[in-house]
Amino acid sequence: MKLISWNLLHKGGASLGELAGLIGRERPDLVLLQEATEAFVGLVALHGGSFWREPLPGRRHGLAVWSPEPRVPPPAVVALPSGTVVRRVCQIVLLGDVGIANVHLSHGQVLNRRQLRFIAAVLPPRAAIIGDMNMVGPAWLPGFEEAGPQHRTHRMSALVPLRLDRCLVRGLAGRACEIHTRGGSDHHPIGVTLAPAAAR
Repeated sequence: MKLISWNLLHKGGASLGELAGLIGRERPDLVLLQEATEAFVGLVALHGGSFWREPLPGRRHGLAVWSPEPRVPPPAVVALPSGTVVRRVCQIVLLGDVGIANVHLSHGQVLNRRQLRFIAAVLPPRAAIIGDMNMVGPAWLPGFEEAGPQHRTHRMSALVPLRLDRCLVRGLAGRACEIHTRGGSDHHPIGVTLAPAAAR
């Protein structure tokens, strides 16, 4: 199962054409987007499949999921523990017995870890949490392991680059991962190939 996650940057960020080109080159099984605006609904006209967008409460941008399959069940939307500024949600896609959570977590380093624990509690035993975690340092999420790239994925202006875009897995194993060209966004897309984990 090949996943791609990309924070598009909603103001002057990555374009629909850049996203469509990435999908055409990589042929993923699922694409998970953060800061997606209504313009990206046009992805279905270019590549078919299914597209679901969930704006963050009170915002013009939010999370989105694209699948090349036209009949994938729509993701569940789960409200997360939120800070005082931005209310957060996540999308959870169920593919058989595997749950995939698309996230754009808060910046607070205690709050975003609390959000991760909340998400982990509602996911099935085999699961992945992927997206912009806004997290510095270890995730400290019991039962989950890192499966995404270990290199920096984000640069804001002239500040030190950070590894904010991650993939955490439980009951799955990472078989490959990569970082793609960031285009107009301040985040690089990450690609992760997952398979069932070997029995321990």
